[in-house]
Amino acid sequence: MKIGLFLHEGRRALGVVEPDGRSVRLDTTGLDDVRALMAGDSRAVLKLGPVRPLAGLTYLPPVTPARNIFCVGKNYAQHAKEFNQSGFDATSKGKDAHIDEFAAIFTKAPTCLIGHGAEIDSHPAVTQQVDYEAELAVIIGKDAKSVPRERAYDIVWGYAVCNDVTARDLQQAHRQWFVGKSFDTFCPLGPWITTADEVDPENLNLECRVNGELRQQANTSDLIFDIPSLIQTLSAGMRLLPGDVIATGTPAGVGIGFDPPRFLRAGDVVEISIGGLGTLSNRVK
Repeated sequence: MKIGLFLHEGRRALGVVEPDGRSVRLDTTGLDDVRALMAGDSRAVLKLGPVRPLAGLTYLPPVTPARNIFCVGKNYAQHAKEFNQSGFDATSKGKDAHIDEFAAIFTKAPTCLIGHGAEIDSHPAVTQQVDYEAELAVIIGKDAKSVPRERAYDIVWGYAVCNDVTARDLQQAHRQWFVGKSFDTFCPLGPWITTADEVDPENLNLECRVNGELRQQANTSDLIFDIPSLIQTLSAGMRLLPGDVIATGTPAGVGIGFDPPRFLRAGDVVEISIGGLGTLSNRVK
């Protein structure tokens, strides 16, 4: 099932996307937070209206967690190498030491979330080095702590497409990545959540295009730290909550991987597709 959050006639409404990916049935009960569905069977809770086209609806982020978004850095080998050699990794231990022993985990403020079709603010007064990062997002559906890797998928509710937009100059200058990652509009998420029963998260093709040009291409089987290990690590000393979002890392092909770097500019359109999950598209303003 694909469940999105939309703005329709001035109100927020959850909706179940039809298999054609072009139409939706909106909930008529006033339910507007996907976290309310995580306690039970969403089909039993939602009261769906008639089929209507998605065209004309405003997409909202399908979930807004109660706290920061968990993110994983340098989780594809080729991206770890390109980042390490780019000169933008302020924590680099040398050009040959690009694979970390432990997952590099940081956070983004939830206030930076936007939906499919919304514009990414390039914040030209603050940064000139805005970059894209295509990622698979894992949506947690249960309250859980100390989750062993063999039970990790039991607490996953679904998956979505994510763009971990980054101000590279600020990421480099501040060493800690929070500021350069958390500008308003710097986390497009969507276009909807695909529930876990429909997804093989260990074999998903991921592609990112900028103005139609293919920049990133990978499969989630290439993750250095896989989803079960990330959930085990995060939950070891911290309770995971329904609605938590884990962005699992980006593959090679980001803007700083080019010589010279190819940063986003006003008017650019970033399209990220993950097999079975849909395409997340956002224009830079």
